[in-house]
Amino acid sequence: MFKKIIFYISFLALLNCSENSQLANCLQSFPVNITTDLNNPQLINAQTPGGFANLTGGAKGILLFNVNGNTFVAFDKICPNTDCNSPMTFERGLVLKCSCDESEYSVHFGGAPQTDGAECPAREYRVTKIGSVIRISNF
Repeated sequence: MFKKIIFYISFLALLNCSENSQLANCLQSFPVNITTDLNNPQLINAQTPGGFANLTGGAKGILLFNVNGNTFVAFDKICPNTDCNSPMTFERGLVLKCSCDESEYSVHFGGAPQTDGAECPAREYRVTKIGSVIRISNF
């Protein structure tokens, strides 16, 4: 009897779940395929753990962040929640911040919103590192 009750409760919970259409429409697709070398003087700050570099590309530019010396992440600097004309800024070595609505997005947690009410994450790109060569592309 207990198993039947759990089954029906689970079934009803699944029926009540609905797709969040706003979240499904959050991520705009921009063709990105950038290959560069960490020895490039433009990337000198990204050579050390916690360092970063701003690159051209994507919609509003790309932030390349060195997580631990071997792992890199890259985010588009376009603000996810508004039609903001200004690119996001990188602040406190932790977050991307949109100046139009003051929303913040975590670099360490896949661009997850850190501001109440913000639903869309920052646009993350795939980063592949082979030797000193970095390739940034769409997933």
